[in-house]
Amino acid sequence: MSLRQRPSPAELEPYNIIPIHDLLADHASPLFLPVTRALRAVGDLRKPPVWEPHMDLLDWLAFFFGFQNDNVRNQREHLVLHLANAQMRLSPPPDNINVLDAAVLGRFRKKLLRNYNAWCSYLGKKSNILISDRREASSAGNHRRELLYVSLFLLIWGEAANLRFVPECICFIFDNMAMELNNILEDYIDENTGQPVLPSLSGENAFLNCVVKPIYETIRAEVQSSNDGTAPHRVWRNYDDINEYFWSKRCFQKLKWPIDLSSNFFVRSGSGKRVGKTGFVEQRSFWNLFRSFDRLWVMLALFLQAAIIIAWEEKDYPWHALKSRDVQVKVLTVFFTWSGLRFLKSLLDAAMQYSLVSRETLGLGVRMVMKSVVAAVWLLIFGVFYGRIWSQKKGDGRWSAEANRRVVTFLEVALVFVLPEILAISLFIIPWIRNFIEETNWRVFYMLSWWFQSRTFVGRGLREGLVDNIKYSLFWIVVLATKFCFSYFLQIKPMIRPTKALWHLTDVHYEWYQIFKRSNKFAVGLLWLPVALIYLMDIQIWYSIYSSLVGAGVGLFQHLGEIRNIEQLRLRFQFFASAIQFNLMPEEQLLNARGMTNRFKDAIHRLKLRYGLGRPYRKLESINQVEANKFALIWNEIISIFREEDIISDCELELLELPQYSWNVRVIRWPTFLLCNELLLALSQAKELVDAPDKRLWYKICKNEYRRCAVIEAYESLKHLLLLEIIKRNTEEHSIMTVFFQEIDHSIEIERFTKTFNMTVLPQLHTQLIKLVQLLKKPMKDPTQVVNALQAIYEIAKRDFFREKRSVEQPREDGQAPRNPASAQGLLFENAVNLPDPEKEAFYRQVRRLHTILTFRDSMHNFLENLEARRRIAFFGNSLFMNMPHAPQVEKMMAFSVLTPYYKEEVLYSKEQLRTENEDGVSTLYYLQTIYADEWKNFVERMRREGMVKEAELWTTKLRELRLWASYRGQTLSRTVRGMMYYYRALKMLAFLDSASEMDIREGSRELGSMRRDSLSGTSSSVDLLYKGHEYGTALMKYTCVVACQRYGTQKARKDPHAEEFLYLMKNNEALRVAYVDEVSAGRDEKKYFSVLVKYDHQLEKEVEIYRIKLPGPLKLGEGKPENQNHAIIFTRGDAVQTIDMNQDNYFEEALKMRNLLEEFRRYYGIRKPTILGVREHIFTGSVSSLGRFMAAQETSFATLGQRVLANPLKVRMHYGHPDVFDRFWFMTRGGISKASRVINISGDIFAGFNCTLRGGNVTHHEYIQVGKGRDVGLNQVSMFEAKVASGNVEQVLSRDVYRLGHRLDFFRMLSFFYTTVGFFFNTMVVILTVYAFLWGRLYLALSGVEASANTESNAALGTILNQQFIIQLGLFTALPMIVVLVENTLELGFLHAIWDFLTMQLQLSSVFYSFSMGTRAHYFGRTILHGGAKYRATGRGFVVQHKSFAKNYRLYARSHFVKAIELGLILIVFATHSSIAANTFVYIAMTITSWFLVMSWIMAPFVFNPSGFDWLKTVYDFHNFLNWIWFRGSVFAKSKQSWERWWYKEQDHLRTAGIWGKVLEIILDLRFFFFQYGSTSIDHYLLSWISGLYLLIAYAVIAYAWDKYAAREHIYYRLIEFVVIIVAILGISALLEFTGFTFVDIFTSLLAFIPTGWGLILIAQVFRPVLQATILWELVISVARLYDLMFGVIVMAPVALLSWFPGFQSMQTRILFNEAFCRALRFRQIVKRKKEL
Repeated sequence: MSLRQRPSPAELEPYNIIPIHDLLADHASPLFLPVTRALRAVGDLRKPPVWEPHMDLLDWLAFFFGFQNDNVRNQREHLVLHLANAQMRLSPPPDNINVLDAAVLGRFRKKLLRNYNAWCSYLGKKSNILISDRREASSAGNHRRELLYVSLFLLIWGEAANLRFVPECICFIFDNMAMELNNILEDYIDENTGQPVLPSLSGENAFLNCVVKPIYETIRAEVQSSNDGTAPHRVWRNYDDINEYFWSKRCFQKLKWPIDLSSNFFVRSGSGKRVGKTGFVEQRSFWNLFRSFDRLWVMLALFLQAAIIIAWEEKDYPWHALKSRDVQVKVLTVFFTWSGLRFLKSLLDAAMQYSLVSRETLGLGVRMVMKSVVAAVWLLIFGVFYGRIWSQKKGDGRWSAEANRRVVTFLEVALVFVLPEILAISLFIIPWIRNFIEETNWRVFYMLSWWFQSRTFVGRGLREGLVDNIKYSLFWIVVLATKFCFSYFLQIKPMIRPTKALWHLTDVHYEWYQIFKRSNKFAVGLLWLPVALIYLMDIQIWYSIYSSLVGAGVGLFQHLGEIRNIEQLRLRFQFFASAIQFNLMPEEQLLNARGMTNRFKDAIHRLKLRYGLGRPYRKLESINQVEANKFALIWNEIISIFREEDIISDCELELLELPQYSWNVRVIRWPTFLLCNELLLALSQAKELVDAPDKRLWYKICKNEYRRCAVIEAYESLKHLLLLEIIKRNTEEHSIMTVFFQEIDHSIEIERFTKTFNMTVLPQLHTQLIKLVQLLKKPMKDPTQVVNALQAIYEIAKRDFFREKRSVEQPREDGQAPRNPASAQGLLFENAVNLPDPEKEAFYRQVRRLHTILTFRDSMHNFLENLEARRRIAFFGNSLFMNMPHAPQVEKMMAFSVLTPYYKEEVLYSKEQLRTENEDGVSTLYYLQTIYADEWKNFVERMRREGMVKEAELWTTKLRELRLWASYRGQTLSRTVRGMMYYYRALKMLAFLDSASEMDIREGSRELGSMRRDSLSGTSSSVDLLYKGHEYGTALMKYTCVVACQRYGTQKARKDPHAEEFLYLMKNNEALRVAYVDEVSAGRDEKKYFSVLVKYDHQLEKEVEIYRIKLPGPLKLGEGKPENQNHAIIFTRGDAVQTIDMNQDNYFEEALKMRNLLEEFRRYYGIRKPTILGVREHIFTGSVSSLGRFMAAQETSFATLGQRVLANPLKVRMHYGHPDVFDRFWFMTRGGISKASRVINISGDIFAGFNCTLRGGNVTHHEYIQVGKGRDVGLNQVSMFEAKVASGNVEQVLSRDVYRLGHRLDFFRMLSFFYTTVGFFFNTMVVILTVYAFLWGRLYLALSGVEASANTESNAALGTILNQQFIIQLGLFTALPMIVVLVENTLELGFLHAIWDFLTMQLQLSSVFYSFSMGTRAHYFGRTILHGGAKYRATGRGFVVQHKSFAKNYRLYARSHFVKAIELGLILIVFATHSSIAANTFVYIAMTITSWFLVMSWIMAPFVFNPSGFDWLKTVYDFHNFLNWIWFRGSVFAKSKQSWERWWYKEQDHLRTAGIWGKVLEIILDLRFFFFQYGSTSIDHYLLSWISGLYLLIAYAVIAYAWDKYAAREHIYYRLIEFVVIIVAILGISALLEFTGFTFVDIFTSLLAFIPTGWGLILIAQVFRPVLQATILWELVISVARLYDLMFGVIVMAPVALLSWFPGFQSMQTRILFNEAFCRALRFRQIVKRKKEL
């Protein structure tokens, strides 16, 4: 719609949050009016030709610059809402609330345009923001100009589409448009026309068509040239390259303004004139790890060299060896290594970045060349000076004075070499100087730093404050000290003596070719290889150990785990009200004062709350009960939501709720679970202290607050029950009971209760009272029984309760008996009982509560059956005593949004999905019913209360509730939306509590007491009934939830059920909005694309479209999730945005703390305020299966303890796709909340953290609030996830972000960054390489004859050393997740609980799982770094109850695990048969046990963690299915799951994208399979092995040819050829046995030795596929490869079949995989199913 067609305000116009178009609308949040008035203050600005009174400054900008109307509407609301919220937060409030405060607008402008101003400063360009920041310069004109600048930027950003990923491009556009805006504001005259100047672009959609679209089309063309991301990164420009083009002034010279479309910037790929890569070239090479983290590898290399030199002397301690001048001088050779590594890095930089050099960047090329030359010169200089030392020493025959002088000279030269490092250390110690130098754009600083690093816009000023420096430096000093001590004393030093022995071994009888003549160098190298690999990776182990300890320490200081269970909750509950008041309720005096005094008072108050100093609960019993009522409202709302979620039952609800004040009880009415057993304990105390005075007895009782309250409440409740509820007033019985209670009250008042009454009678009274209350509980009561019970109580009280013996007449005189017994008809109380109405629910709730207090003997430590309910209550209670900012009022809190990307996951489980059964008769619903048995019982109870009679109604009238119940236990969008809507519910309630008067709260509490039980269903709260109306508007101004469903438009068009489910969610969640991309056909082959936002309008009762903003083209140019988030982020609102994934959940009690969390943005952490707030996660899928538990443990260790340490003290926490809260305006001006370039940013989330750190942001982590998260629960899902993450980490290694962080962070933060990101995956791969190096090395020693010839003692010692190191590194690395979880569980759950969990996980074979996962990560990391091929892998988030076929498992794990395991197993078997050490069984087992464990884990894990993995019938069926898959050739359209051949081709996809060096390395690695033939003892055996293998290949080819030609029509010829082939083989073998020295064993061994060689040939043939595919050999390759896979499948299937054959093994496997309840249910279902089949 054009501007001229814009509707007037009078017309009905849908709005998003506030009806800005209608100033007279009856809206609950009128505080936006000052902003709209400011926007409409157009004043004397030049008006466009078509101007209407209702238009404002954004319309004015739209007319001049051609912005879309819906973009204007969207940004108008965006701006108005933000400024209104900011004005509401002003403290003190402005004098004139009807005028927009200038300070609010000024702060917003500075924040919004800070990146633009920094960009201008970086380029040395004057900013086009012509506003002075001086106070005296403020005026109405400046105010309006400021609004125009802000509005212009927002309009540009709102319509920039994919350009939002290139923030400096937006700065370039804004700069030029701001210049034109200034010209208009200054009334410039166009020299050509003589008319007032106009912008260079105007008209309908001018900005989109003339600015956005050309740049968008350039990006799109680059993406298309990438061949869907498979082309090498170096040949096409990604988003970062486009953005970094604007980091130099050439963007102004080349692009100009208006944009010059003839610029070489717009030239597409394939032309020599096009702009190439900018700033960085992503080259695929493992050398990137060295380039990015060269300082780490230099440190490791220098220490290893120095340690070997020192240890070679075989002294006890290194300082003893260093006393020798020879050793000292030898150690100086580290400078050769250092300079050599510098030279290597300079060559790598030049080789990888040479394409950046152009006419405009000649300085870069000069620096590359000079660095290489200087590094080479240093090598030469060190060589000369070092040679002079030894020549002098040799000439003098000793260390003469001249020789020592030359040593000093060498040291002086070395000092010059290390001067840059000394300078870096100095600047590290004084970090603010380094930051000043980097952030100041002075040319002199640029010239000084030119040699060391390229000048970039990001990565400047990354140093932290001095305190943070000290903390993470100390951490790493301890880690490195431990690592180097361990390496020297336990790795390097023990290897010296065996190495010398082997080195000097002369009488070695080599069985085969000796690689190094007259030397054992190769054998020594193989022995040192695993040691070197362990040395390189074991920092990862030490980091994990120390980070666990530090994380536990930080957690202790944060007071985590102080409330672990219900018992500890009981002890602290009495302080909950004060804690909630202190933390969650706003107190103005705390907000206004932020000085040290108030911080000290806060700390003292927290100590009192935390450790019970004083009794803050006492004030709840004062006359003013506002605080108590607020606490009751909050607590009861939490508990009622627990009941809505079915994690507690109705009974548990009554035990947990905090009842409102009723029945004239004067003490706090604590939740019943706190009072259970307390009355009985008080009675026992009274019985023991029969003769004690009142004071002593009461003192004993009052020592426990709950006991005191239980006694008082029980007494006053009974008093109210008897006097006011069941005994009729104005009766004699009522008078009698009144007198009795008056006597008791009087005796208590004068402190003579124990003297007046007999304490031993109390138990009898207690028993009779229980009988009375039990009778009153029943819905149908017998009045006679009630009368009898009252009579029994009366008789005991009258006859036995008084200590003094009284006459018969005295009770009558005292009014405690009927005055005229003769006139009384029947029994006492017979006509005085008034039984309450059965519908009087409030009465019965009080009676049930009284009954619980009177009867329950259990302390109720574990009264909650549901573990999740226990955990959530405990965590919430614990968090109330942790340090958190004070909560502001809802009106003064920061506004925020939640953004959730959605593609095509489940929204709501359908009826069919719930009922469909698998082959074992298990449906999804049945699975959920057994896994969540208690929650299902609670759900059925709730449905019966809501009117359900039979459970069959769940599939009819209650189907929607059933589907919701199931969906809320899966990883569905409905669960996520429900969780996110808790924010809205919490804000509404908090807004009510902020503004409600004492009377409102008191009266509301009373009203809710009677209706709460009836309001437990549905999504709305009973507290809603108390709201006055403004709470809804306030909550909407502060919060909105946007789901980015890019396919929603397509789903609606196709009538997809998902669309209806989305509509249902919008209808039931007022704050929910859905953003999608709408594709509209505009011609034959043309489509238009729009970003659309919709909501459900409750007045119109339909979905309405709010905004429709045209896009320049298809949304997805990069990775899907970031692009989806980017298109929807323009519809978010507020200061912050929380990124929530589709598999997450939230909790109401945690949502209450959100405004506290947002206050963290105002605090400094170190020298910076946070820009990302990290939030703790709870993995809710841990109870689904053992795999779910393992993943939950692994994720918990990372998402809690790991991130806690990353944030503090290490200061390198990034963003990991978790529920982090972003500073929205900070990120929207710096590229968004993720990066989206194809493939390189496949792990898009973490790049937001990289970008944040590089641009000077700060990421913190906060654990007083948590969000739920689901994880993969099946092995196939887990493996695909691990593959995706490992491949993504390889792409990170190639990225410019990691390179810059590796160089721009200081040394210790660089170590933290490496070992917590790409280093973890690299070291995982090194662990597996260590296994290979160890086993291949031992195999070489065994086959070559070195092992047999070596000295037995030294050989055994060497084997022990290697095995010790191997067990340490492999065992620790596979157990690291469990160790970290053990530490975290010890902190939060207690040591015994943590040990039990640890042992349980071991029994469930967690070590097998973690070993298998380690293999997955290593495989995909190694393959991707060599060949590429990273891609998004959809893991699926469903429940895994279905058996996966063997063929499917083989397809998924053959190359990553099975083949590797078979290779390692073969090595171990050959080693056992040929090694002299292996003759000793114990030594062999000790040396190879970890390797065998790895082999068995890799082979068996897919079956151990596969439902029904060892079912015999399924195993047989799976094998037949596997054979059919292997032999089915398929058609052109066959898929990999149908045909082996298609799968085989698919497995080679990574080779199609591999570079030349990747293919060369692949061939080199494949050559290892030829080594098995090395075991032949002579050249004859070696040749025989090749001849045997070649004969088999020829025979196979001949038979295959004969089959194709003769088998069908001339079968006799086929049989004849087979016969000839067999005869030739027999004759050949007979000839060898008869005429040569070969034995049958030799022939058989030679044939077996060729099998690995054949596999190696197949792998090499795959590399040469482009050459071989056109030849006849390729068919032979395919046929042989099929046979190999068949052989591998049989090998893998053999142990599975064997275990399946054993009875009982299947049951044990099911027990390992699932919980006991599901195992029993599954066995039952299987029996029933088989009976039905019979």
